Amino acid sequence: MSRSETVMGIDVSKVLLQVAVVPEETTWSVNNDETGIGVLVERAKALEPRLIVLEATGGLEAPVVAALATGGLPVVVVNPRQVRDFAKASGRLAKTDTIDALILARFGGAVNPPVRPLKDHHTQQLSALVVRRRQLVAILTAEKNRLSSAPPAIHENIKSHIAWLEHCLDGINRDLQQAIKDSPVWCEKDALLRTARGVGPVLSVSLLAGLPELGSLNRKQIAALVGVAPFNRDSGAFRGRKSVWGGRSHIRAVLYMGTLSAIRYNPAIRTFYQRLCMAGKEHKVALTACMRKLLTILNAMVKNHTIWELRVEQKTA
Repeated sequence: MSRSETVMGIDVSKVLLQVAVVPEETTWSVNNDETGIGVLVERAKALEPRLIVLEATGGLEAPVVAALATGGLPVVVVNPRQVRDFAKASGRLAKTDTIDALILARFGGAVNPPVRPLKDHHTQQLSALVVRRRQLVAILTAEKNRLSSAPPAIHENIKSHIAWLEHCLDGINRDLQQAIKDSPVWCEKDALLRTARGVGPVLSVSLLAGLPELGSLNRKQIAALVGVAPFNRDSGAFRGRKSVWGGRSHIRAVLYMGTLSAIRYNPAIRTFYQRLCMAGKEHKVALTACMRKLLTILNAMVKNHTIWELRVEQKTA
């Protein structure tokens, strides 16, 4: 079989890696350990696939993806929702590891998702710190909410847990700051991004770790990737309201908070927001448009190595 035809799908579980190859429709499996992953890489090299497709499984897929990429193989990690929708559209309602692997392979052959450059080791470490910080903040918020309605008998226990979580959060924040300082490239980008009013350390680090494509895509592509690009909902004579969909929710969440700050303190974003509101736009619609505008400008800043004041505020003065 030629390289232009073969597509592999890999369903990842804790114990096994279930593999399917199309158009041959062959399936096989290996153990999800160092030995099994090594066998998988060698067999994949022999097949010379044009694409290898896996689902995002919360990090469980990371070792096999890293091994395949290191082996020079074209591997891509896709959104599970898209694959499941594809399976339903294909009439495949049953779900087993073998069927899932076949669906992944067929999805890759039909949709041909683009192979994006994988994060390097240091970016993966920074991303892990950002994820852990987000987890700690979520747990800390839950404990503080729980304290307000908890019986007095467990107040001290919850308070001690909150103190421990705050200590851990301080440590993570220090590790993030040190990781930025240790990398000249990140340090430069962080300093560049934070010249924009409304962009603080959390948003800046989140963009560096979770959106490495920043500065390499055009404005429409970066907006769609984050999930702040409006999509039409029209059918025949019906014209529905445009809405945002999909994208990287964790980036969108921190971008939302940064935009709220920018509306207050950033003249360019504040003027844009006020103009939209005066034109009759709803608050959420105007806010989403400001998120998209802020992201677009940050993308251009990184691409052109231009600080905010020179690029935007002088232009809008």
